[in-house]
Amino acid sequence: MEANNLLEMFGTHIFSDEVMKSKVSEACYTEFHEALKRGEPLSTKLATEIAKAMKEWALEKGATHYTHWFSPLTGTTAGKHDAFLELDGDTPILKFGGKALRKGESDASSFPSGGLRATFEARGYTAWDCTSPAFVKDGSLYIPTLFCSYTGEALDNKTPLLKSCDALSKASSKLLPLLGLETQSVTSYVGSEQEYFLVLESDYEKRLDLKFTGRTLFGANPPKGQELDDHYYGSLKTKVSDFMKELDRELWKYGIPAKTKHNEAAPSQYEIACIYRSVNTTTDNNHLLMELIQDIAKKHGLTCLLHEKPFKGINGSGKHNNWSVVTDNGVNLFSLGAKPTENIPFLAALSCVVKGVDEFADLLRYSIASHSNDHRLGGNEAPPAIVSMYLGDELNEIIDAIIENKELKEVKKDRFQTGVSVIPDFSKDNNDRNRTSPFAFTGNKFEFRGVGSSQSIAIVNTILNSILAYEMNEMEKLILQGEKPLEVIRKFLSEHKRIIFNGDGYSTLWEEEAKKRGLLNIKNTVDAIECLKEEKNILMLTNLGVFSKAEIDSRYEISYENYCKKMLVEAKTAIKIVDNEIYPACIKHLNNMLKTAINLKEAGLDNTNIIKEIDDLNNNIEKMKKINSKLTNEVKKASSFNELKIKALYIKESIISSMNKLRIVVDYLETKVESKIWPMPTYVDLLFSL
Repeated sequence: MEANNLLEMFGTHIFSDEVMKSKVSEACYTEFHEALKRGEPLSTKLATEIAKAMKEWALEKGATHYTHWFSPLTGTTAGKHDAFLELDGDTPILKFGGKALRKGESDASSFPSGGLRATFEARGYTAWDCTSPAFVKDGSLYIPTLFCSYTGEALDNKTPLLKSCDALSKASSKLLPLLGLETQSVTSYVGSEQEYFLVLESDYEKRLDLKFTGRTLFGANPPKGQELDDHYYGSLKTKVSDFMKELDRELWKYGIPAKTKHNEAAPSQYEIACIYRSVNTTTDNNHLLMELIQDIAKKHGLTCLLHEKPFKGINGSGKHNNWSVVTDNGVNLFSLGAKPTENIPFLAALSCVVKGVDEFADLLRYSIASHSNDHRLGGNEAPPAIVSMYLGDELNEIIDAIIENKELKEVKKDRFQTGVSVIPDFSKDNNDRNRTSPFAFTGNKFEFRGVGSSQSIAIVNTILNSILAYEMNEMEKLILQGEKPLEVIRKFLSEHKRIIFNGDGYSTLWEEEAKKRGLLNIKNTVDAIECLKEEKNILMLTNLGVFSKAEIDSRYEISYENYCKKMLVEAKTAIKIVDNEIYPACIKHLNNMLKTAINLKEAGLDNTNIIKEIDDLNNNIEKMKKINSKLTNEVKKASSFNELKIKALYIKESIISSMNKLRIVVDYLETKVESKIWPMPTYVDLLFSL
């Protein structure tokens, strides 16, 4: 692609605001934006005109179908595709009206609902999210939508996200004027960094574990891993570079501003990052990115692995969620400004985040919990499972000065009072990055590093928006009761400073220190799910209107259900691989060694060493079969439990332990069995073949 075509190509696949303006009447365009601004539903007349324009544009782009594109609680995206084609008698016509644009119907019984819908209650509705642009892909017009049940409960991740955005905007608009900053609304902005692995598709097809689970259940460590640090930021291999070029081109066509691409730390691991946008747009963009990255990889003979830990012994993959909050007049509440000690809106927002992260650390931990992310969190490659905040030394000094009221002189600032500290001003880049912190301040945003590479960023940002909205409401109440803003800021910071940690999050000393501070260390998904039963969390989310109690209960059930189903798939896959692939290969190798031992003896040669190897091989084969038999029985037992929590606990305590033991034996056998007999591509093949 020639560089001078980039701007012409950007956004050509999306029904952008510019496209809409060119295809609808001026009155329609104005009314549409007024309705958006007021948060009002679109009139039938308005929706009809927009639908007509959208259909004509989509037909020009080669579309024959349209789909309401939504994000059910599976963590992926979904949509049924309907043709524009209809019959008027026997005459074919192309039809797409305002009703079809605004509302669709989908079978809700086949998606996770956590008890919100019975199987026989099939009706579910999709509603157009007009804040996110429609786009054409593979011959269909994709219309971003919400997904709700017949009775109105959210069955998706987008509905709560948009509700959290509304809650944050309302809370900020009430608090900020009390701090001297007039604003009508605020928007949360997010930049998402996506890590992933690439392997040859031919190797992927030979690994049953990769196909069914997304990760290698077995695999001995290769002689070389990432210890030489030679892959990170290294030169791109031709095959990978060609894939990345096509990915960039496609993303730009969909208006997704892909900015950065590079080799990551582990062999065959890569990263792509996009420019900041509103959280709803970024969420949709990231969903589409994950689909495109997998589709395009296949065109190049590759398979993209989005699992958090596809390979043992090297880094896993995350999705860094860079979050900030910006007012309608362009003020970033997380930007320090020239004089951060006098920037009361910044200090207020910061103190609300500190308080919120401390009080709702369990919810934040839940928002990044998954059976796959359990393999990554807490290792010396990813943030620890202990939720803490990194602010940097200089900002920490400002906080200490505020808490201890050190050398602060009262200064009148409009409708509030603040102080001036002797601490020098500093630029946003004066603080270093702490890669061991799960929630780090990086100058004008917070980087939540615990998000898993395969996860939707919707739930994480729903929780972030919600806790900030809640704490802003709390601050507003105290100020209206007569407390000065700086006094409330001081109170928030002094009572919740325990959540701030600027040291090495990988250190065992931090785990001990965190325990002394009373911070939670939730090491697995099963324990993380329980926070949805905490009264404080339920009250916070329901009072803000982000979730209903029934919707929270449904997420509780769905989280356990997803964990159990996915872990049992892993266990069943491991059993099948051992029985049908590993065991026969080991027996074949054992038989070859026995023949060699016999031949040596018949030739009058010493076969002592090979006999020892045969004994060792046979013992480990028997050990493998014994563990596999135990795992088979445990899977049967787990499947008999009706209560999801009991099933999840049993899986966590018994099945995972057996799977880990089985892996140790299989990985050892891989090092002993002849390479040409081993039935699947090894780590050497998977990680060093591109």
